[in-house]
Amino acid sequence: MEATIALRLPRDAASVPLIRRMLDAALASLGVVSTIRDDIELMLTEACSNVIKHADPADEYTVSAAVQRDLCTIRVVDTGHGFDPAAMTAPSPASESGRGLQIMRALADDVRFDNRHENGAVVCLEKKLSYEPGAPLSVF
Repeated sequence: MEATIALRLPRDAASVPLIRRMLDAALASLGVVSTIRDDIELMLTEACSNVIKHADPADEYTVSAAVQRDLCTIRVVDTGHGFDPAAMTAPSPASESGRGLQIMRALADDVRFDNRHENGAVVCLEKKLSYEPGAPLSVF
């Protein structure tokens, strides 16, 4: 079984809680355990917040999430020119921001960045799923 949602969202901070709640509700209805859902919620929040703060000016961005048995794959696509994640330096301990990449890398099982020149940048996050006993997908 595969379940997919995709949304084109306004590049506005109010869009972040909307997609976060929608994805969490979908995962909860499939029976994904709450600790995994919490990790996914935080990863998604960081990826979307980075688009809103750092991408080139645009009216919208796209978020898609797919669940295939024991894997959730999230793609956040913007219209920016991307960046080199290897060139990013760790923030100082006193810094109030700049930890989004570290958070995503700590929580995701796989994080990939694809800079598609003139066609936007993609952040791809993957997280292995665990299900509550008796959940709809736990039997597959």
